[in-house]
Amino acid sequence: MIINNFFFILFLFSFSIYANTDKYRCTLRDNPATSIVIGWNQISGNNPIVYYDIIDHGTNSSSYSYSKGVDRSIYTKGMNNTFSRLSGLLPNTVYYFIIEDNNSTSQRFSFKTAPDVPTERLSFIAGGDSRNNRIPRVNANKLVAKTRPNAVIFGGDMTDIDIDWQWQDWFDDWQYTIANDGRMTPIIVARGNHEYNNESIYDLFDTPNSDIYYALTFGGNLYRTYILNSNIAVNGSQKMWLENDLISNKKTLWKSAHYHHTMLPHVSYKPENTNLIVNWAPLFEQHGLDFAVECDIHAVKNTHPIHTNKMIGNQEGFIRDDVNGVVYIGEGCWGAPLRPVDDNKFWTRHSGSFNQIKWIFIDQSKIEIRTIKTDNADIVGSLKDKNRFTMPLNINIWTPAPNEDIITIYKTFSTNGPSIIKSDENKLYLYPNPVGENLHLEIDILPNLYPIRIEIWDYSGKNIFSNIYTKSKIDIDVKFLPIGFYSVNMIDITGKIYSKNLIVLK
Repeated sequence: MIINNFFFILFLFSFSIYANTDKYRCTLRDNPATSIVIGWNQISGNNPIVYYDIIDHGTNSSSYSYSKGVDRSIYTKGMNNTFSRLSGLLPNTVYYFIIEDNNSTSQRFSFKTAPDVPTERLSFIAGGDSRNNRIPRVNANKLVAKTRPNAVIFGGDMTDIDIDWQWQDWFDDWQYTIANDGRMTPIIVARGNHEYNNESIYDLFDTPNSDIYYALTFGGNLYRTYILNSNIAVNGSQKMWLENDLISNKKTLWKSAHYHHTMLPHVSYKPENTNLIVNWAPLFEQHGLDFAVECDIHAVKNTHPIHTNKMIGNQEGFIRDDVNGVVYIGEGCWGAPLRPVDDNKFWTRHSGSFNQIKWIFIDQSKIEIRTIKTDNADIVGSLKDKNRFTMPLNINIWTPAPNEDIITIYKTFSTNGPSIIKSDENKLYLYPNPVGENLHLEIDILPNLYPIRIEIWDYSGKNIFSNIYTKSKIDIDVKFLPIGFYSVNMIDITGKIYSKNLIVLK
């Protein structure tokens, strides 16, 4: 298939007159604030060197302050995939670089390292399933160049059948993610089922390991993203690593997971993935994961926060839970054939079938998730570093209902617990308050809204008590609670939350 795009033809031509290299990519395998991997296809020439600096020296290699040779080179998929791992970089800094071998020099490119402090806002593009439709694939790639995120997090299924010419086309199309000024965006990659083995990802993107499950932290302790591999055993060593890493990083403010297969597909002929539900969902919930990006289905979905629960009223083992739940988004659509949605759940927020990517902003107080329709990429405006959190001209943000263009997840706490809690104090009565040893609760809701869950949260936002009840009068021994302020939440079968403050004195 020939892609008619005048700029891209000129772009490729500019590469060809500079160097015997092509199919450029940046990836991450270590601290995004101080390291990056420069990757490319070495067509010919010997002894390639990456020259880089915080000052733009164009294509004059002798003026650059730093240089790095090749750390890894492997011939696969008809390409000589060559990687130079740069480290010791300055955080939140633009670097300019070229690749020069014994007889050629590349065009000048640039990248920007991530910040290393939690006070800096972050931007990400997330999605997956680019597969075999090049036009929508290229459109999504163009939006990467125009929005200049900190990174792209890609959930696998880059090609259709994992063969040489398809990968070469994929990397040619990936060049559309390079902005007009040469800015490259690093890609973080998970494996899909159309990558027939782990080596396809490891050898083309120089991931941190060949198992293709790993995690990266951005902004000091602001955000940690987990890249999981749903194409190998999800229990055993992978589950053990995930649990241990979640425990080790409990002080990280925000966490997300990115993997290929969907736990609960919104297309009916795709079955529920019991292995993921049993092995991963409880860990997500126990350790405060905020959202998960899933692919594979070739549809669009955003859920309310949901939590595994077998209580009456669950659907496919999940209930809506605005306090402890995880938001699940995605299902692919970076270019794969679209499938109609026909399996919504009562906890589905919105769903659809169109080409899309997720645009995610993260700061200390909240996460904002937008679904971007990609078909109009050519008329969308371009951003710069200084305005990367504004909406570019003509960006097509999916708004399935009034005021539903953004999913916002908050991380601010008060004595009422997390600010996302919905409360109706007339349905929940506590006494005595303040309390010392025995707390009595009376619930005033309709009988068909049982069973209910009672939760107690401390001032820092930690959930320290949770139990399910089927009666309207409840006694709880709270002698284990230290003196302080708490929030007591009652969640009915529909997921609605009622909240009251509690003071514990001894």
